[in-house]
Amino acid sequence: MADSDFIDLVARAISPTMSREEREAVYQVVRQAVQRLQAREGLCRGDPRTELQIHLIEETISEVEGMVTRFIARRTIDTAAART
Repeated sequence: MADSDFIDLVARAISPTMSREEREAVYQVVRQAVQRLQAREGLCRGDPRTELQIHLIEETISEVEGMVTRFIARRTIDTAAART
């Protein structure tokens, strides 16, 4: 799966209307799924492939959170502009 496909998949699993705690619960499910896949593949902690996958997951979550933040900020700006 390409990196952009994975980002899209995670982004579709959450919504900007969800609370931070709800989004974090989704991210935790993603983390657990990756850990199960790594275990199935026989990868252990410390293996460079495992560490790379973990890094990419965290980077993806960070990118998705950035998208959510930008969306919320834009919505706030648009709402404020509509009131004036």
